[in-house]
Amino acid sequence: MSSTRIDAETLRRLPKAVLHDHLDGGLRPATVVELAEAVGHTLPTTDPDELAAWYVEAANSGDLVRYIATFEHTLAVMQTREGLLRTAEEYVLDLAADGVVYGEVRYAPELNTRGGLTMREVVETVQEGLAAGMAKAAAAGTPVRVGTLLCGMRMFDRVREAADLAVAFRDAGVVGFDIAGAEDGFPPADHLDAFARLRRESVPFTIHAGEAHGLPSIHQAVQVCGAQRIGHGVRITEDIVEGKLGRLAGWVRDRRIALEMCPTSNLQTGAATSIAEHPITALKDLGFRVTLNTDNRLVSGTTMTREMSLLVEQAGWTAEDLRTVTVNAVKSAFLPFDERNALIQDVVLPGYASVL
Repeated sequence: MSSTRIDAETLRRLPKAVLHDHLDGGLRPATVVELAEAVGHTLPTTDPDELAAWYVEAANSGDLVRYIATFEHTLAVMQTREGLLRTAEEYVLDLAADGVVYGEVRYAPELNTRGGLTMREVVETVQEGLAAGMAKAAAAGTPVRVGTLLCGMRMFDRVREAADLAVAFRDAGVVGFDIAGAEDGFPPADHLDAFARLRRESVPFTIHAGEAHGLPSIHQAVQVCGAQRIGHGVRITEDIVEGKLGRLAGWVRDRRIALEMCPTSNLQTGAATSIAEHPITALKDLGFRVTLNTDNRLVSGTTMTREMSLLVEQAGWTAEDLRTVTVNAVKSAFLPFDERNALIQDVVLPGYASVL
């Protein structure tokens, strides 16, 4: 099927897998409004449509301070058990409505403790909400499996604590770990003890790298810390000259280290200049294991369907390309091999058969 004939409804129905999506960046605008009223938090506006537009405008402003400020409002309504249960359940239902069959949701539990919950209680509550969402989605005939990545905030001092929780909850829905937050000035190697603990306990991890900082960040993430995936990684292109891969780029490609790429988000943060020229297309064509992701659905005003549509319309992607990145994502999911393979063979490939 030619790329121009993939209509919006077909795109929405296609099975999708998302590996890089933040819980606190993906709330429903109406939910933010209702929860803010309940906890007495003041928002820029209490109209859900206006709030959604405010988020996207702030994210598109090119002002990093404004971009970061958007999370103040979502986090403000995620400090109670009720807020966490609701946002986690709705998170799953929104993925299911978007055609996602496998997702990994990430968040930093330390950011949800201002209301008195401990980090452990935060994790327990979010897992309860995710489970409720998965049960409702399955009952509605749109099953989706969601695994959790716990994040440590790289500029603070609780990264090891978050890693310890990832170990503690690895049989209770937590499938891996990540470090998030300001990349420039806070190198991954600052947290070698956390990554060593995770390796000892056989807990996989990804690292945000190659977005706000370049090749040294990617090198540390992969070669020093041992990350199995890279969050964003767009600046790996700095190690590619006229199609010739440098040693680091070659290592990442040849060892199938997945790149969790987020086109719309990268435009907003200045890590890419356009969808048409986003590195995801060139890297895909060079054989890298690229995956397509949303990053922050509310903040970026996006969905997996929208990200796919943008690549089809502006970068000439075909249904085969969409299938490739979906299979790539499932191959690199932090799940056992047999479960990944079953998801590809039983769900993803049959779902694309009708458009190929």
